[in-house]
Amino acid sequence: MTDRCDRRWRLTLTLLAGAALAGPAQAATPRNALVMAWNIDAISTFDPAQIGEVVTSELIQNTCDALASFDPKDEARVVPALAERWEVAEDGRQITFHLRDKLVFPSDNPGTAQDLAWSMQRVVKLGFGNAATLTEYGFSKANVEQMISAPDERTLVMKLDKPYPTNLILQAIAANRVATMQDRKTLMANEVNGDLGNKYLATHTACVGPYRLRQWNSGESVVLEANENHWAGAPKLRRVIIRHVAEAGTQRLLLEKGDVDVARDLTPEDMQAIEKMPGITLARTLKPQLVYWGFNNAHPAFAQEKVRLAMRYLIDYEALGKTVMAYNGVPRASFVQLGAFGALDAKEGQPFSLDLARARQLLSEAGYPDGFEAGMIFSTLPYAAPIAQHIQANAAKVGVRLKLEQMANAQLFARHRGREFETVIAAWQTSIPDAQGNASRLIANPDNRAEAKLTQFPSWRHSFQSESANRIAAEALLERDEEKRAALYHQLQRDMMQSGPTAIMFQTVHLAGVRTSLKNWTWHGFGSYYDMAYKE
Repeated sequence: MTDRCDRRWRLTLTLLAGAALAGPAQAATPRNALVMAWNIDAISTFDPAQIGEVVTSELIQNTCDALASFDPKDEARVVPALAERWEVAEDGRQITFHLRDKLVFPSDNPGTAQDLAWSMQRVVKLGFGNAATLTEYGFSKANVEQMISAPDERTLVMKLDKPYPTNLILQAIAANRVATMQDRKTLMANEVNGDLGNKYLATHTACVGPYRLRQWNSGESVVLEANENHWAGAPKLRRVIIRHVAEAGTQRLLLEKGDVDVARDLTPEDMQAIEKMPGITLARTLKPQLVYWGFNNAHPAFAQEKVRLAMRYLIDYEALGKTVMAYNGVPRASFVQLGAFGALDAKEGQPFSLDLARARQLLSEAGYPDGFEAGMIFSTLPYAAPIAQHIQANAAKVGVRLKLEQMANAQLFARHRGREFETVIAAWQTSIPDAQGNASRLIANPDNRAEAKLTQFPSWRHSFQSESANRIAAEALLERDEEKRAALYHQLQRDMMQSGPTAIMFQTVHLAGVRTSLKNWTWHGFGSYYDMAYKE
């Protein structure tokens, strides 16, 4: 692109995205664009091998198709995407995917099964956090080229080391960002010191999807541009413009004035107010995301099971559920989200209530009758500070002195992943509607050594490793009898509510304010589908 064309594009972007900051006289959002207000300060890369944040995961889903996808109408159902069909071997240890014809990258390079096999191999070879999505199912740097191969331009063969449940593999791998097709030719042309294009993907996308990343200005905006040649047809809206708006009150104001079509981070008070406003609706759906208070088990106090259990009794689930989280989530103490295979029901999955006397007793039994000091880090999300302050106040009553520190999401993620914290208010979202999704990350920890750097395992971040938990999770993964498999997950949930590394507090709700001028806003716990939205 010439400098002149680039300047023209930047002017266009300024005029379009500027609507989100304009005064009352500003016209409605463009008819051919979806304009969204969202806190997007967590974005640090667009490399599917590396990303883990909710925001970037949603953007990748709308820019990079995977082998399969979750049905927009039924999150438990996997449907074809890059692959138009697949076959499973009788022994369950091989899946053969047949790709669609005429897949084309934004560069105009053709997309082939060889590109896809290379892309999946690349995830394992780079060894970033998302490599665990594949390595936990037997893929390794040593075998991935043999286990994932492309005998021709439209066929991808995935071999498995064990007969895992087929639906689990389709959910966990085929419908995951690790199975997106990257433009090998473009990435290798931009390779730096053998990084397989990782630095290039920090600010670009190079894949087949309904949109492509047109521009990202860190801390300001993201612009996606429609792929007119997408295999499913061009999206109805040509552009998606996402404004970084950290303050919920500002998001609400922009939504009320019609300067944005969607606001993503509203407070309960905002939601209560706009719910009654003409021209705005509240879109809701339960998310597979858990909000928790996590403890670094390397801290002497949090290494004690009874201390971790005591912390659970400092949380008033009911009060927070009716106030801070009234619109944002439902109380949940189990590590398996409601709606997933193997989940405890709502009652058994949240047995705790505020009980300071019980907390004092447990602290005394653990050798901390006078409490202790610890830090708590938390993000700029609207509910984070109120929850942190609530816990701090209750903790002080039993002698636990918490020092609060709020920070931007990107900084919090870096601290959390680096084990540079004592306690943290965080959230974790699984990618599959199965207990295995969270058991394999929040609980199981294959290697607790610091040098292992398993940053995509919250269990590792919390320096938590339990031989019995690892054993139960591994047994449940391969159990072919569904009743027995569910029973194993039930046992693990009960155990972890007593001794696990985190005090899980809420399962969140996808909730956004949406202008009625935007039609067919479609989402569920495992996807948001920008390409289905339109304006009349």
